[in-house]
Amino acid sequence: MTANVSVTKPSGGEVIDLGQARIRILEDGSTTAHRLGVAEITIPPYTAGPPQHRHAQHDEGFYVVSGTARFTVGHELHEAPAGTLVMVPPGAPHTFANPGDQPLVMINTFTPDLYVQYFRDLRDMITGGGTMTPPHITEVMGRYATTPVTDTD
Repeated sequence: MTANVSVTKPSGGEVIDLGQARIRILEDGSTTAHRLGVAEITIPPYTAGPPQHRHAQHDEGFYVVSGTARFTVGHELHEAPAGTLVMVPPGAPHTFANPGDQPLVMINTFTPDLYVQYFRDLRDMITGGGTMTPPHITEVMGRYATTPVTDTD
């Protein structure tokens, strides 16, 4: 039996433009039996990320390829220059931003792959006339066992 191998070239993958972020899906889970999803995220300089949130059903990893990310984990701040790996287990509050003057590029992993569809849903919301407001983002997050962190968390 020969397994199918996926090769995504630099110009390949599914590109999702979310305005302040560009997501390039490198593995949507179809090759990994949905055990793993992988995306490349590009964020322009001086850009905030999503609201701080928790995932209940998947691990998330971030490898900083270029630029410097600022991760917020609860009340702690972590500077993450190129070469940094951040792993977020289910239940851990987190968000990220690009406070620098260079584009931020990260490889983002999802185990299992369910958060890949979150980005597609955000794109569909925008193309359907919706806006990237906190209530709209929270609604889409909720579809994937993800909740925003409140001040009391």
